[in-house]
Amino acid sequence: MSEKTLPQIRRAPKDGLVFLPLGGTGEIGMNLNVYGCNGKWLAVDMGVSFGDDSIPGVDVVMPDHLFLEEQAQDLVGIVITHAHEDHIGAVAYMWPDLRCPVYATPFAAEFLKLKLKEEGIEKDVPVHVVPLGGKINLDPFEIEFVSLTHSIPEPNGLMIRTPHGNVYHTGDWKLDPEPLVGPDADTKRLRELGDEGILAVISDSTNIMNPGHSGSEGEVRRSLTEVIGRFGGKVAVSCFASNVARLETVIGAARANGRQVCLVGRSLWRIVDVARECGYLQDVGRLLEAEQADRLPAREVLYVCTGSQGEPRAAMTRIAWGHHPYVKLGKGDVCLFSSRVIPGNERAIFRLHNQLVREGVEVITDRDAFIHVSGHPGQEEVAELYSLLRPQMVIPVHGERRHLQIHADFALNHGAQDTAVIDNGDVLQLAPLGPKVVASAPIGRLTVDGDRIVPMDSPVLKDRRKMVTNGAAVVTLVMEGTRLVADPLVTTHGLFTPDDDEEGGGDSLIRAVRDAVDRLDRREKADDDAVQEAARRALRKVLHIDQGRKPVTDVHLVRL
Repeated sequence: MSEKTLPQIRRAPKDGLVFLPLGGTGEIGMNLNVYGCNGKWLAVDMGVSFGDDSIPGVDVVMPDHLFLEEQAQDLVGIVITHAHEDHIGAVAYMWPDLRCPVYATPFAAEFLKLKLKEEGIEKDVPVHVVPLGGKINLDPFEIEFVSLTHSIPEPNGLMIRTPHGNVYHTGDWKLDPEPLVGPDADTKRLRELGDEGILAVISDSTNIMNPGHSGSEGEVRRSLTEVIGRFGGKVAVSCFASNVARLETVIGAARANGRQVCLVGRSLWRIVDVARECGYLQDVGRLLEAEQADRLPAREVLYVCTGSQGEPRAAMTRIAWGHHPYVKLGKGDVCLFSSRVIPGNERAIFRLHNQLVREGVEVITDRDAFIHVSGHPGQEEVAELYSLLRPQMVIPVHGERRHLQIHADFALNHGAQDTAVIDNGDVLQLAPLGPKVVASAPIGRLTVDGDRIVPMDSPVLKDRRKMVTNGAAVVTLVMEGTRLVADPLVTTHGLFTPDDDEEGGGDSLIRAVRDAVDRLDRREKADDDAVQEAARRALRKVLHIDQGRKPVTDVHLVRL
């Protein structure tokens, strides 16, 4: 929906129920969902995504929470479905502007406390721990946590009861018949909720294009055990650090092959500590540091490494380029990538794969062997969920536009009476007389740029992107009255090769700037803005003619 054709929402409805995604709809990542009812707002999840080559220097991207900040006095709380970064990673950045209570089950709560500690605000944020299957009352919302399965402990669906009807918010989920970490999905409770009556399901669309079942972590363990058993050299497995179920799987497969397990990457140790604190990973035995594993025979060690997405500072990248002090892989060794390729990371991942192969390492991905299953439901599981809940309407989220449309069509063919495909910023009326987009809210993107939060469309990021592609040039002029007392000093970055300098490339810029200033009349030469603009135009004109580039330019004028 276009914001131009819809009124901007100002307050939560006084007598009704709306759903508003501010992030995570029409895209995968950055989940931030808001429910409005009887004058109050409830936020579900606050996630991040990660930067790419299009935004140099930025590692973290998140939704703009300006709307929530303006509504903070009516925000009853933030409820977290699970501990993945795309659902929890923005809380530490947004909470200081919102200052409301946060609710999560034990694993997500402990993980969140670590994130808050990194930002130095862990003592300020009221994190309320909700037991599995627990309920909280945030008037006018009553929320029940429903245990599901996913690739991280304690994924929860949320039964959100309101005076205008019940909404089931799935979060990330699947129906794994053989989960290795945490309880089974509570299908009995799901059926009971369906009997109670569901107005709407707000539903994960990530894996809706899979016509079957997502597969089981137990099946992956058996397959990984067999694959690892084929090799006599060192084995490295790269997976998402937060995938505790996969970590349990890999450790079990390693033990079955007589290998000790070494964790390589700080985030792996962090997640293991949180998991053990919450009662998980109690039987995995001793885990080694990289320095300890360095002394083991190749056939007796398995490395679990961060960096499955080719992240430049992660363990797997450092190992591939020979920069890790203790872990070396080469001919006769194998690296298993037990994860999916996140869209946008293809180049970095393939560069990593190629570097490993260049070093003689065999690379195996989920295309070569059964070493990964999705943490999101295929169509068989989605159909089963809808048969249990029997909702009146289904609202697809957590997917790109094609995912959402396919999911909407699927829902209509599996019992839903109505559906709506919406965008971030659309205010969807669920009751009364929903679903109907009735208003819009401001949306945008924020980036974590070093120690500060910067809008995605900020001039500083625009200049940085421009510098990466077009270079930069700085001119220093020294004038006394209306006269240049010396030739302009021109400094460039990313524009000239050594050969260009030898051929007088820099001299042509100096001449162009000097001539442009000399052509100004006395009045213009006394005007700082006029002098700087003339120098800037001359510089850009020469570079555009000679190189076809429009660099970031800056002119410094010193008057004596």
